[in-house]
Amino acid sequence: MTPDALPPASRPSLRRRLDQLGIGLAGLCALHCLLTLGIVSALGLGGHFLMDENIHRVGLILALGVAGWAIGWGMLRHGRRLPFAVALGGLVLMGLALLVPHGTNEFLLTLVGVAIVSAAHWLNLRAAR
Repeated sequence: MTPDALPPASRPSLRRRLDQLGIGLAGLCALHCLLTLGIVSALGLGGHFLMDENIHRVGLILALGVAGWAIGWGMLRHGRRLPFAVALGGLVLMGLALLVPHGTNEFLLTLVGVAIVSAAHWLNLRAAR
């Protein structure tokens, strides 16, 4: 059976794909944070590029866009507000991470925020079932 022959409910929806993209971006962000910490600490390399504020700003803009679209759309579709509330909390933490100097606080705010946004995408996927 070809993908076009599947009933609409069986095909992955754009919203589902956006949630999956959001989870993937969250994983990439966490990987970036951990690798940056390891590479800069152990080797002293790449600090000027890996710790650039613009990487964090672009990441937050991507997270806001993907979460807003996928989770907002999901809330309109399934009517559950929990994924939206959870995503909002994670995005606030990610935003706060931009306001503190590089270091442990920024690292922790970013990682916790990213994990919470990823959990919100997972909740949104579950709510749509």
